[in-house]
Amino acid sequence: MAIACGIVGLPNVGKSTIFNALTSAKAEAANYPFCTIEPNTGMVKVPDTRLAKIAELIPPQKLIPATMSFVDIAGLVKGASKGEGLGNQFLGHIRETNAIAHVVRCFSDSNVIHVDGSVDPLRDISVIDTELILADLETVTKKFSSTQKAAKAGDKRAAAQMGVLDPVKSALESGKPVRAMNLNHEELALIDDFHLITAKKVMYVANVDDKDIAHPESNPYFSKLVEYAKKEGSPVVPICGKIESEISELDEAEKAEFLKDMGMAEPGLNRVIRAGYEILGLETYFTAGDIEVRAWTIEKGWRAPQAAGVIHTDFEKGFIRAEVYHYNDLIKYKSEQAIRDAGALKVEGKEYVVKDGDIMHFRFNV
Repeated sequence: MAIACGIVGLPNVGKSTIFNALTSAKAEAANYPFCTIEPNTGMVKVPDTRLAKIAELIPPQKLIPATMSFVDIAGLVKGASKGEGLGNQFLGHIRETNAIAHVVRCFSDSNVIHVDGSVDPLRDISVIDTELILADLETVTKKFSSTQKAAKAGDKRAAAQMGVLDPVKSALESGKPVRAMNLNHEELALIDDFHLITAKKVMYVANVDDKDIAHPESNPYFSKLVEYAKKEGSPVVPICGKIESEISELDEAEKAEFLKDMGMAEPGLNRVIRAGYEILGLETYFTAGDIEVRAWTIEKGWRAPQAAGVIHTDFEKGFIRAEVYHYNDLIKYKSEQAIRDAGALKVEGKEYVVKDGDIMHFRFNV
């Protein structure tokens, strides 16, 4: 299951620095606006300590974590939807992602230029949101009359779409992002082919100074951001781009020592990846054998055939049953045979809802 998260923000808020730390892709990062010209994409391993522990008990030839892709998109400025700065050519790249990581500057540094001359997280968010809302409004306006005409002609899907599109258009015209409308899954599915940017889930990545990372709540910029994000139900992840950049250059032993010295349990970017999973309603199941131990990403609530389809479409089409036990059972009993002997391995059919941490063997016939 391919998951992509777009990194957006004003120029010089630390987007490319954070992208580099996440992906080690070495996108250009410099102290001037519009440093990122072409969007950079990098694959990131999803941190999950369970994977290594499974491999200790079921030794494989290969260990394969789940992945997410992050897309570093050129800094947007006021007027981007009308072609200002690098213009709306980059808004299309955001449309292709599943979620948005909005990097917000929460540090003061006279040596790092701010495009608006001062640090103000809520103003910065407003600038980006306004441009994305205007871009969505343009998309909706272009398709509104043709959808309305089709609905009047008796097209049932178009009629259902108009039931959602009409209030969406009104919300956008009033400056409200689609995500703030709390549309349900069915309503969002009806307008999915419009690829509305503001319908996507958002997490805010607060780029704080290194002196604030241990206690970000003492940073007034961060506190304002948390208060704002709470109102729309979006998570805030505090990280220090400078520190994360340093961590990404270290080997595992040096990294552990550095984190210990900084009083950090893990890199802040691990929390960014987990937040991406949470806002998208994702979870992980595993397959394990002597060839490979692998993590697979699925949506919460998926049934066994859907989960099997992530491996290969043939697995879903020809699904017969799944042998399932949980990660916790493996840790408790130490081997698959012991799990079988304890009666903890279950044989499940097509209606089984997969749980986070399930370890599964699929039986199928094509």
